[in-house]
Amino acid sequence: MASAIPREKARPDGVKGKPGAGGASAKAVQVPPQAEFGKVFFTLGGANYVCSGTATDSVNGDVVTTAGHCLNEGPGAYATNFAFVPAYDNGARPYGTWVAESLYAPTSWVNSGDFNHDVGFAVMAEQNGQSLTDVTGDYPIGFNLGYGLTFNAYGYPAATPYDGQELWRCSGVAGRDTRGTNDHRLPCSMTGGSSGGGWITGGTLNSVNSFGYRGEKDVMYGPYFGDVERQVYTTAANS
Repeated sequence: MASAIPREKARPDGVKGKPGAGGASAKAVQVPPQAEFGKVFFTLGGANYVCSGTATDSVNGDVVTTAGHCLNEGPGAYATNFAFVPAYDNGARPYGTWVAESLYAPTSWVNSGDFNHDVGFAVMAEQNGQSLTDVTGDYPIGFNLGYGLTFNAYGYPAATPYDGQELWRCSGVAGRDTRGTNDHRLPCSMTGGSSGGGWITGGTLNSVNSFGYRGEKDVMYGPYFGDVERQVYTTAANS
């Protein structure tokens, strides 16, 4: 865990639209750890990485929502050694370490790395007869909620100038990507390691930190949760 590095998959510059400024509202603020949010650890291609994730309401009580690139190469293989540490804080693990027993992502991510669907769901193994969300609590997940929403985006940014040891939050009204995806666009200064961290609107999880365009500073993009995401989530939640 100590040697894991941020998992980043930055999109190159798109061909449509112009980049906008992040602005003063882009600055992330450090916030106290929260049991529903945690740090994610996993292995892909022989390297150990970190991301972020959110304990999510589900039938089985064991779902963690994260970015697709935090559990699948997109395109390519699924991760191994996937673990979720709720309320991680400077090495402290007050709710222990939970390991995944199965991983799910949209076919369009697994087969072609489509950033429109850069989301993944990990189903964690129970501990001592308890499901993850029995211990941590959870956020409900929402689909097809539209655009122009006000979000609080959370994560554990680990690339400079952050160190991955604390929970951070960006807040603001999201626009829409005009450069090549259907994603939400949120001014946000968080860096690699925050990938997969939950975007909360009205108390509901509705996107995750996904990517930034090269050459566009302090802007985070998150996938639109539509019918594709609902289908994959439902499979994971009922597994």
